[in-house]
Amino acid sequence: MPAATDREIAAAVTLLRAGELVAFPTETVYGLGADAANPAAVAKIFAAKGRPADHPLIVHLADSMALDAWARDVPQAARQLAAAFWPGPLTLILKRQPQVLAAVTGGQDTVGLRVPNHPVALALLRAFSAAQGVAAGLAAPSANRYGRISPTRASHVRAELGAQLQLVLDGGDCAVGIESTIVDFSAGKPRLLRPGAITADDIACVLGTTPQAESHALAETGNAVPRVAGSDKAHYAPLTPLRLVAGEQLQHAIDAALAAGQRVAVLARSNAAKITPHLHWHVAAPDAAAYAHDLYARLRELDARDDDLILVEMLPMTGEWLAVADRLQRAACGSGPDDET
Repeated sequence: MPAATDREIAAAVTLLRAGELVAFPTETVYGLGADAANPAAVAKIFAAKGRPADHPLIVHLADSMALDAWARDVPQAARQLAAAFWPGPLTLILKRQPQVLAAVTGGQDTVGLRVPNHPVALALLRAFSAAQGVAAGLAAPSANRYGRISPTRASHVRAELGAQLQLVLDGGDCAVGIESTIVDFSAGKPRLLRPGAITADDIACVLGTTPQAESHALAETGNAVPRVAGSDKAHYAPLTPLRLVAGEQLQHAIDAALAAGQRVAVLARSNAAKITPHLHWHVAAPDAAAYAHDLYARLRELDARDDDLILVEMLPMTGEWLAVADRLQRAACGSGPDDET
């Protein structure tokens, strides 16, 4: 794995303290980092990504010791999860401290916090905190244009946002490959707002109770569920139209698309029955963790082929498959060319 040097980490800290953006790896995806306490720096994240102003950011911390500098009234259950899973792919939604920027929280009284489990990210966060002399944090959404495929390699970041960045720290391929699990404690009891590598069963093993699954759609009708990162119905999406198809309907969908003269790319869980012109077939990893690790890199490869359609075999919305199935549903909803009108 490529490793950022001490000199690169120092350069990154200098840029961040000057209010600039730095992309860095985490175990989930590459983040677009800025000093979470600097309003001008945070504004640059939204400008670079084309991100809506009311969409909150996740603040990355060097360790759990910084938790109380950013959150107040932290429940014991939240501290239990932090002790069990930090550093790791878990974001906690908590009531924010008064000084936390409204731009970071999307104007809400809650803040998302996590400690990433990647040596480059941790080295950067520790060096940044040491330089600031406080429990500093980096606001860091995925380092890509808003709504598009998250980056899991430094090359993805450079291809999409390189012109807007002075520095991309390279930490190799992200080990997990999809965004963190988000658990909300703002109303007391834990609620699972975004599935990830840490499952509801994993959380139940620590807390003795399964977190409540909450629909993000309810947040738009006055429900008390806070808006969180990656909660839009359309997200993580390629420019090529993507459709999810049940396994038993996949061949029919392929035949119909080819008959219509379309070039088709397929991501399936089994080998092709037949290969024909204008059909590209890729067999996905057989288990959920490997599928998640490969997902965004694979979608980027398929999107770059200039096909007319990507067909993906549907996954079960249960258990260990829930997180990748969630990402694919949002990718399908948001896929296709950007609206230029």
